[in-house]
Amino acid sequence: MRESEIEKVLVHEVKKLGGIAFKWVSPGNDGVPDRIVIFPGKKPVFVELKTDRGKLTALQRTQIGRLKKLGQEATVIYGMDGLSQFFQEKGYEETSKALDCKYEL
Repeated sequence: MRESEIEKVLVHEVKKLGGIAFKWVSPGNDGVPDRIVIFPGKKPVFVELKTDRGKLTALQRTQIGRLKKLGQEATVIYGMDGLSQFFQEKGYEETSKALDCKYEL
């Protein structure tokens, strides 16, 4: 599955849960994570999406490191398995299970 397809699933599922997954484009700051995910009543999470075999660039590692040094949660999601795990870790087990079934993970 392509990164753009994984991103569409993330946005759709976050929206179903009442949250927002803002696309993050920061002119002059290449390498920032793809999305800022905000679930109801929870702190924002900066999310970089990759395919199963995707690799972070050095600049992406630097930007994620900067966010973490500022005390922010920044995570890299690899493929649909990683997306399912992300929802499970955030307390949305039903969404995780639904993704597992829908995409036969």
